[in-house]
Amino acid sequence: MAIEPHALLAALSADRTLSGAELARRLGVTRAAVWKQMEQLRELGAPIEAAAGRGYRLAWPLELLDTGRIRDGLGAATRKRLQTLAVHWQIDSTSTELQRRAAAGSDMIEVCLAETQTAGRGRRGRAWQSPLGGNLYFSLLRHFEAGMAALSGLSLVAGIAVVDALADCGVAGVGLKWPNDVLVDGRKLAGILVELGGEFLGPCHAVIGIGINLRLPPQARARIDQPAIDVAALGGEMPSRNRLAACLIERLVAALDRFEMQGFAASVEAYARHDLLRDRPVRVLATGSAHDGVAAGVDARGALIVRHGKTVTHYDSAEVSVRAT
Repeated sequence: MAIEPHALLAALSADRTLSGAELARRLGVTRAAVWKQMEQLRELGAPIEAAAGRGYRLAWPLELLDTGRIRDGLGAATRKRLQTLAVHWQIDSTSTELQRRAAAGSDMIEVCLAETQTAGRGRRGRAWQSPLGGNLYFSLLRHFEAGMAALSGLSLVAGIAVVDALADCGVAGVGLKWPNDVLVDGRKLAGILVELGGEFLGPCHAVIGIGINLRLPPQARARIDQPAIDVAALGGEMPSRNRLAACLIERLVAALDRFEMQGFAASVEAYARHDLLRDRPVRVLATGSAHDGVAAGVDARGALIVRHGKTVTHYDSAEVSVRAT
C-alpha cells in the first residue's frame, strides 16, 4: 500500500525518534514502504534525520501549508476577492501554474502555493531552490485594466508588501535591494519575480512570484550562487508559514489596489524606508557595460537613480551590486 507523503511527514516529530516499525504500524504499511517513501522525501529536501538502529525524526518542527488556516487568517473582504487559493504538494512552479490559469481566461485574483517546486524560477533565468516544507513558495495572479506600460515599479511595490508581511510576523531588520531582492545583512532572504502578459496598452495581467527562505537545509544553501540567509538564522520565534502566507496575501492585495489607482508614485516614500542601496557606491551593469556611481533612491516610476559624478542616470532595468569602498 502506498503512503501519502504528507501523512508520513505528519506522523514524524522533532521531539522524539520514531522507528520504521512504529511508523509502519501507525500507517498500516510495511517497513519497506516507510523506508522508500522516507528516502523520496529526503531527496526532496524534507528535514528528516535518520539514525541507524533508532529511526527517524524531524530536524525541526514542520508546519505544512493548509488552505483552511490561510483563509482563516484573511479578512472577509480579501477572501471575497480570491477566486482560488490552492496549495500543491509538488508543482513545477507556482508562477508557471498561474500563467496557465491566466491563459485559460481567469479574471479574478488567484493565489498558488506549494510545499516544493521542481522548476522554481528566479530573475534572469536563475533557478530558485525549493526544498520541501521549509520555505514559502508563493504566486499571485492579478488583472489590470491599464496595460503593461502602466505597471512600472510593480516589483518594488511587491517588495514593500513582502517586508511588511514579514514585519507582521515579527521578522525585523529586512530591507530591499533594487529591483526585487529582499535582504538581511547583505544576504538574500527572499526574491520576487514579476511576469506580465496581455496587451501593452491594456488590459493585462501580472503573476507575482515570491520565494521566502524560512529554513534552508545545507544541501539547498550549497546550490545557491549568492549569499543567502533564512529567517531561522535571525533568532527569535519562527513565524507560522500559514500566517505568513495570509499576511502576504493581505499586504499584496492592498498594495496592488493602491498601485492600480495611484501608480508607484504613492509608494516612493515607503520604498525609501527600506532602500538598502541609497547613498551607497554601486556598480550598475546595463547595456553590456559597467557603470560606477552612487545610488540616489528611485523615481516616481520605480527606476533606480544613480549619480555618476555630475551626471544623474535613471535605470529601468539593470544588474546592481554594491561597490566596495
